[in-house]
Amino acid sequence: MTSPHPSRARVSVIGAGPGGLTCARILQLHGIAVTVHERDPGPDSRDQGGTLDLHADNGQIALRAAGLLDEFFALARPEGQEMRVLDPAGTLTSHQVPAPDETFRPEIDRGKLRDLLLGSLMPGTVRWGQALERVGASRDGTRQLHFANGTTAEADLVIGADGAFSRVRPALSAATPAHSGVSFLEAWFDDVDNRHPEIAALVGQGGAHAADGERAVFAQRNGGDHIRVYLIQRVPADWIRASGLTPEDTDGIRSLLLERYAHWSPRMRRMITDNDGPYVDRPILALPVPHTWDHDPTVTLLGDAAHLMPPLGVGVNLAMLDAHDLALALTGAGTIDDGVRAYEKSMLPRSAEMARLLDGGAEDLLRTDVSGSADVSGSPDVSG
Repeated sequence: MTSPHPSRARVSVIGAGPGGLTCARILQLHGIAVTVHERDPGPDSRDQGGTLDLHADNGQIALRAAGLLDEFFALARPEGQEMRVLDPAGTLTSHQVPAPDETFRPEIDRGKLRDLLLGSLMPGTVRWGQALERVGASRDGTRQLHFANGTTAEADLVIGADGAFSRVRPALSAATPAHSGVSFLEAWFDDVDNRHPEIAALVGQGGAHAADGERAVFAQRNGGDHIRVYLIQRVPADWIRASGLTPEDTDGIRSLLLERYAHWSPRMRRMITDNDGPYVDRPILALPVPHTWDHDPTVTLLGDAAHLMPPLGVGVNLAMLDAHDLALALTGAGTIDDGVRAYEKSMLPRSAEMARLLDGGAEDLLRTDVSGSADVSGSPDVSG
């Protein structure tokens, strides 16, 4: 099969997260047709997760190329760059306060970012309710997409932007994510200034981190007077069921947490037990380091599908930078093959270097010495 020119190719992006949508937006700005296939039945079908800090040297570069940087700053929360480090007693040990004009990595709720990107695409770009099952090969050498609803689609290029459990990745690589030995347990707090003023005072306008060497807490202010707290523990991936509980047993999990965080102060334990609604178990997974594959002119990956790492504030930024680089590589290439090859030539070494730096980084979140390698000044990049 002769690789087509990008302007004549059928390009399919799998996954309507920040990376996939950014790629689609930049491609459309340059006149390249693209379809995004998303498993969610609609844009509002589920919670999109917490807040993200988009960095000036990657995420914001992608938004500038997408023509959305001004709109992003209108929605972002620069005050969210505040970072507090506490000890288990709740004593403030470090405090970073952003300057009034600081814009290096302002915060934005993941849902607002997704809405911004969705609203920038041509009507009908996203095909909702299309959960990919597998990527097959067509007789002419192109790719056939097989969806759970029984439909299929043909593509000259399939871009896997479908996250940790990518259904596109097996077309290129046999690698699968492995548990890091650390898990997050997410807790939500609503209307915090009125209903949870003590927690609001501890967290401030940005994030707050505390650790004792075996367990930790990372709390982050979201928009709309919400706070999300991530309880971080060194545990097996199935720790809840191994404790004789189920993820739905909120009271049982709360009792177990009170035992595990018993030596933390009462006001710090409020972040563990006063949550509104159930906990959400989030085992921290990562792909092998480095994760590479043999070039294929019809399939490529970006974001977590390509280089799943511990959630230390870089995931969405790297996904959007990948999207930026891939879209511009295709725009300037004579063929799809040339564009994918150029993109992977820069993306794979970059992601391998970052993955090596963050390898084992989830463990660092448990350290009391925050001068270590853990980036506790950013936001845990955890999706809904």
